[in-house]
Amino acid sequence: MEGKVSLTVADAVDYKGFPADRSKTGGWVPAALILGIEICERLSTMGIAVNLVTYLGGTMHLSSSASANVVTDFMGTSFLLCLLGGFLADSFLGRFKTIVIFASIQTLGTSALALSTKLPQLKPPPCESSENCKQANGFQMGILYLALYLIAVGTGGLKSSVSGFGTDQFDEKNEEEKTQMAYFFNRFFFFISLGTLMAVTVLVYIQDEVGRSWAYGICSVSMFTAILVLLYGTKRYRYKKSAGSPIVQIFQVIAASLKKRRMDLPYDSGLLYENTPEVSRIRHTDQFRCLDKAAIVAEGDLSKNTLNPRNPWNLCTVTRVEEVKMMTRLLPVWATTILFWTTYAQMITFSVEQAATMQRTVAGFQIPAGSLTVFFVAAILLTCAVYDCLIIPLCKKWKGTPGFTDLQRIALGLALSTLGMAAAAVFEVKRLSVARKHANIVSETLPISVFILIPRFFLVGSGEAFIYTGQLDFFITRSPKGMKTMSTGLFLTTLSLGFFMSSFLVSVVKKVTGNGGGNGWLADNINDGRLDLFYGLLAVLSGVNFVVYLVCAAWCKKEKGKSSAVVEMEKC
Repeated sequence: MEGKVSLTVADAVDYKGFPADRSKTGGWVPAALILGIEICERLSTMGIAVNLVTYLGGTMHLSSSASANVVTDFMGTSFLLCLLGGFLADSFLGRFKTIVIFASIQTLGTSALALSTKLPQLKPPPCESSENCKQANGFQMGILYLALYLIAVGTGGLKSSVSGFGTDQFDEKNEEEKTQMAYFFNRFFFFISLGTLMAVTVLVYIQDEVGRSWAYGICSVSMFTAILVLLYGTKRYRYKKSAGSPIVQIFQVIAASLKKRRMDLPYDSGLLYENTPEVSRIRHTDQFRCLDKAAIVAEGDLSKNTLNPRNPWNLCTVTRVEEVKMMTRLLPVWATTILFWTTYAQMITFSVEQAATMQRTVAGFQIPAGSLTVFFVAAILLTCAVYDCLIIPLCKKWKGTPGFTDLQRIALGLALSTLGMAAAAVFEVKRLSVARKHANIVSETLPISVFILIPRFFLVGSGEAFIYTGQLDFFITRSPKGMKTMSTGLFLTTLSLGFFMSSFLVSVVKKVTGNGGGNGWLADNINDGRLDLFYGLLAVLSGVNFVVYLVCAAWCKKEKGKSSAVVEMEKC
């Protein structure tokens, strides 16, 4: 009997809905097919994002600030829609169908973008002079927006499900497969980095030297091929049944607590409703007691129907309430990590515009402006390698801990991004001084090397390596077991809101300091503006945010210590 049980995976089914056979489903082969679609998603999204600002300014004739906002709004929407994709996957479609549907939407979007960059009717005429330059009309921008936001919808659905569907192919209860799952996470991050590296080098070069329609066409073909490869493995995958969306469960607690806001809490927390199995229960805590009212048993809350004894919108278990409390405790750190992604947004917007004005020729080869972000990717990979191979072994030897804690890694990321913005401000002063000395140069590049931009890429790139892994660790390990997907979505919203914050800051700064033309910090031509002051503002805001984060981190550490103490007392 034990042998028969080991042949199937307890919580997974095959494509026919039968218990998944361990020998015929799951493992590295289907996981590799899933990694293939992730590399194509990164190739498309990042290949478009890192070089889009030059197309918007050079071909569609938008101002530098307007171009930056289009890019950051596009990226922000992509990450925000991860919540929608996660909700649909958890509640209705399942991860496999979600991936196929949204990958198809992304393919449609890249095809539309290739078409919009090819047809002359969808672009304004070339500028005859700086004074006679016609901006793209509403119809032309509308087609471009349609293509971009189709891609954003596709990206959101994919990112919410790809990593989860990949881990579904390994059984956590099997020691051998559990080890393979750990390697899957490493290879998943490697494929993300590989896709980004191909995007900022090969794809950006094709965009600048061959044609954007060709580059975006390659994205469409590669994604369509990845979908076919994914479908080819249908019989090999393990599928997990949808367990309901954590978002709905959170709203149930909030709704029940609001309905009972006028009721008094019982003196003894043991009188609150709880029917969760003992092994899965979360002990009651005194924090955020207003949410405890969702577990007060009022008249009529419990029915005699044994199949459905309660309405979860009126009465929730203590465990469900405590899960929502655990998610609430994540919010202070969540809020203080948003600004990092605002600084990150500058690496693919204004930094690319700056690179386009500088000398980029090495040994007769001109580096595309968008390809400067290769130093950003290199910094991420180098930092990860140094951390894994040097820092972790040293920490184990000296302190007995496997590297820095999640909160320490987030702190390092915030500190490095602050230094990155400070460096960007200092070197922009140098670039602007050269621009003023050569004010008559219109089309030629400034006589200053583009490599002075490298320090900011390395500082912010190293910061991302620390903060991304730190955030992921923080949100997954400190969230309830049933809300891991939700907590991952919460993490991704920091990226989304960071990009939207960048758009907001650009709009406010432009309005306050001067709207376009040759005035203000963010002029239509960056050589006429004061981008150094904008970077300086971001450095100051990042510094203040870092101090606030330290306070929030100290509070989180204190709360975690209290929870550990309660667990130890209960064990005693």
